Order: sequence, then C-alpha cells, then structure tokens
Amino acid sequence: MARPIILAVDDDASVLEAVVQDLRRKYGQTYRILRAGSGQAALDTCAQLKERNDTVALIVSDQRMPGMAGVELLERVQQTYPQARRVLLTAYADTEAAIRAINTARIHYYLTKPWDPPEERLYPVLDDLLEDWNQGYKAPFEGIRVVGPRYSLRDYRVRNFLSRNQVPYVWLDPERDGQAVDLLAKFGVDDSKLPVVLFPDGTSLVQPEEQELARRVGLRTQAEKDFYDLVVIGAGLAGLAAAVYGASEGLKTLVLEREAPGGQAGSSSRIENYLGFPRGVTGEKLARDAYDQARRLGAEFITQKATAICGDDAQYRQVQMKNGTEVSCRASLIAVGVHYRRIDAPGIDRLTGAGVYYGASLAEAQSCRDELVFIVGGANSAGQAAMYFSRFAKKVTMLVRGDSLEKSMSKYLIDQIAGTSNITVETRSEIMEAIGDKHLESVKIRTPRGEEVRPASSVFLFIGAAPQTDWLPEAVMRDPNGFVLSGRDMRVEGKLPRVWKEDREPYLLETSMPGVFVAGDVRHGSVKRAASAVGEGSIAVQLMHQYLAQF
Repeated sequence: MARPIILAVDDDASVLEAVVQDLRRKYGQTYRILRAGSGQAALDTCAQLKERNDTVALIVSDQRMPGMAGVELLERVQQTYPQARRVLLTAYADTEAAIRAINTARIHYYLTKPWDPPEERLYPVLDDLLEDWNQGYKAPFEGIRVVGPRYSLRDYRVRNFLSRNQVPYVWLDPERDGQAVDLLAKFGVDDSKLPVVLFPDGTSLVQPEEQELARRVGLRTQAEKDFYDLVVIGAGLAGLAAAVYGASEGLKTLVLEREAPGGQAGSSSRIENYLGFPRGVTGEKLARDAYDQARRLGAEFITQKATAICGDDAQYRQVQMKNGTEVSCRASLIAVGVHYRRIDAPGIDRLTGAGVYYGASLAEAQSCRDELVFIVGGANSAGQAAMYFSRFAKKVTMLVRGDSLEKSMSKYLIDQIAGTSNITVETRSEIMEAIGDKHLESVKIRTPRGEEVRPASSVFLFIGAAPQTDWLPEAVMRDPNGFVLSGRDMRVEGKLPRVWKEDREPYLLETSMPGVFVAGDVRHGSVKRAASAVGEGSIAVQLMHQYLAQF
C-alpha cells in the first residue's frame, strides 16, 4: 500500500533541500516526501496525485514565492485535499500575514525561519499535526474486492470461501453501493455475470469456481510429490491434529482440504469449553493456529477434494483427487467431518444462499445488522451461532424441536443464551416453509400453538450431522447412516467382517481397509466435541506408527 505524502514547497532550492532533508530524516519511514519549486508546480503535483488516488497528509509551503504566495497555494490546495494539514513557512516580517491566514486560508500552523534545531522547533509541531490527521485517516483498501448481490448463492459461496480461508476482501453489493457499479465499469465486467472477484493488479474472475479462486488467491491446489508417508483427508480439528503430530514425528505429510482449515469448528464464533483457553477461543483462531503450526513442522496443504481411496498392495494406498491426479501413501486418515442435514421443506432449497444458510455462515453476520434472524437447532453449534449473531441482529429466535436445550447443549452456552436479551428460545418448534420471491422474507413455523408465519431476514440451519462418505469404496465399512466404522465397531456378532483379511486385530481407529484410519465427527460413535476430534487425530498418528512398524 502506498504511503501517505508530505509535500514541501519553496522556490529557493537550498531552503527546499533543507526542508526535504529534515522531513526525510524524521518521517521518511512512514511517509513519502515530495517537493515542488513553485505554487503552480505544487498544484499540478496535487492534481496528478489525486488522479492516482494517492493521499497527501501534510503540505509545508514557503510564503514568499513569485507567481503564487504560500497563503494562496494552501487555500487552493483545500479543494483537492481538504483533510491535508497545511503549514506556512514565513520570515519574521511576515508573521502578521501568517496569523491572518490562519482564519482566511485556514492554515493549521505557521513556522518562522529558521527552524533550527528541528528537534525543538519543527518536529514537535508536525508530530501533533500528523497525529491529528491520522486519527481521521482511513487507508484505502487495496486488496481483493467481491462485487455481487447479497441474495445470491454464487456470491455467498465466494465470500464464504474467502472468509474461511482468511483471505482479506471487501464486499460490494451493486444494489446498494454505487462504487460497485463504477468498479464493474472500470474492469469492463458485465453486471449480469456476478459475482466477480476484482484483484489489485487489474484482473478479475467472473463467477469463479472454488479451485480457480483458490489458485488465484495463492492457495496450493497441486501436491508437490507423488508419494507421502501420510495423507490426511480433511483439515478439520481432527485432520489438523494429525498433521501436527504426523509432521512433528517425521512423517512426510500431505493434507487435502476442499474448503478451508477448521471444518465446522473453524466457523464457530467462540469455543469456551476447550482446555487451556479460560476466556474462550474462536474456531477461526484455533484452526488458523493449528494450520500454521502444522505447516511450520513440515506438513503440506492443498485445496483439493479426495474422490477415491484404493490400493491392492498391502503396504501402499492411492488417494485420487477431483482434478484427476493421485498420490500414493503408506497410511491415510479419513477426517472429512460432517455436513448439516438438508431440510426437506418448501422454499428451503430455492432460497439457499438467498437468506437460508446451512451452518454458521459468519460471512453473513455483518449483513444481518438490525434484522430478524432464526437459528434452527439445539446443539452447541447452534448456540454458538445464536450468541454470535445476537451481536448484530435485532432479534435471534432459536427453534428447537426438543423440550429443552439441556440434553443437547453445554450448560455454559445455555446460561449465556438465557442472559442475552435479544435471543428467544422456542422449544417444540420447527421450520415448515421458507417464504420469499428473490430472497427470504418470512418463515412458516410449527409451534405448540399451531402454525405461524413470521417475518425473517435470515435462517441458519443446524439440524443433525450427515457424513461425507459417499466417495469411499465398499471396502471401507460404514454404518447405516454413513459414518465410518473402525476397530471393534467393525465386529458383527463378535466376529470381524470378511473384508478384513489381516491376521491381526484392527487398531482402535483403523477402518476395514488396513492402513486407512478415521478420526473426528465422521467416525461412528465419535463424541461431537472439539477436544475429542483433536484427541482422535493425535491418537491416530500413534496407531499409524504401530501399523507402519510391521513392514
């Protein structure tokens, strides 16, 4: 980002050089120091800087200059840079004129020449003026911009992907922000093909797919090698823990993640029952710190989706990816987590991304300011979302099918919800229909009193858990709900299944495909807590060492 500018103006070359040198010595690290040899030259410079969207913080001008006096210059500069601080350099004989100029030209200060030593007579004055200017200065954003309508599934997916991968961006809705329209014209983008991602270098991506966007923002999408000791599929907390312990113990480790590190926990607004964080921790921070730790220890991450895992050789497995490539490994961990179950109610599918969202969708929080938000679900994730959205929304209503929250939610969350004035919990209630034309406008809900239609801006769904295991081969056993079986859970009537060909017992977290382990929410019988996922991910690595030791 370009530094703000201090402009020095004087027609006497030796005096101008002295001013510039003093300014550079004190402020050169923070500001760009420019010079002009006349009032007109200074005005021309300011006009050029304005065209380039550069910012002028301070102008220091001599009073006695041919053609245009300093007072006139500083008065005219206000039209181009009204917030810039203006300082007049005068001889002692011009003091009264300088005082009058404080009112007429609204200069901020005048200094008599000479100003030696600058440490006493120049810098303290400029320090105060620049500090005052900085308090009102907001640096222009020079990063990625996303232009798209709020109620668009494509736009939501782009913003959610960037947010969860902690890529800074500014979102502009062309229906609400005139700057968005100007940017589309500047980049030559058709406003019928939104969303568009605009980059600082002048390039853009129109309606990008996740892989295309990942590559453009600097995320790796291709593995560096063909063979790894350990391939972790999924970078939720279980996968991140396995990456940390695998890499730290010398295993050449690759992690595949289709969306963003952290999984469901990564979108939690605050986790308060995780060991070692007495004031709680956001899921985003926990995931990002674990990701940074794993990378520092040598784990490799790529944004990629696994589509198959196979291997006839007893020692090696192959993991195939959506881009058509594959990598081989000695051991693998399935840690793909779960998705929230789809709700089969009228309007839900049609309005998904247009007011209806699955999961926390923290990218939408700012948009919900002073609106009516519904949270559907009664587990910890729903409670954490309710607490987070209560900071923005006018009212948050939780719809819970059960009789109370006690059976499904931690007590600390129940207490927090009870103490938050704009959260209402309605038990024995469920959503029946999402209503709206282009975006959500109201919801029909079933309550103990009967069916009711209520106005709603956004609905966030946290109903049940659906494992992401359809891509796994038949050789990896799953329960009727799709959760992966492991260890003793694979036994049927006390006997191991026929698919298990080894002459040993499967390890605790080992699946029915030897050398392939499972951890986290996707495992049958797992405890749906952040600490449990981390524990399973770390334990899996120790079990892998036992598995690898037999070869």
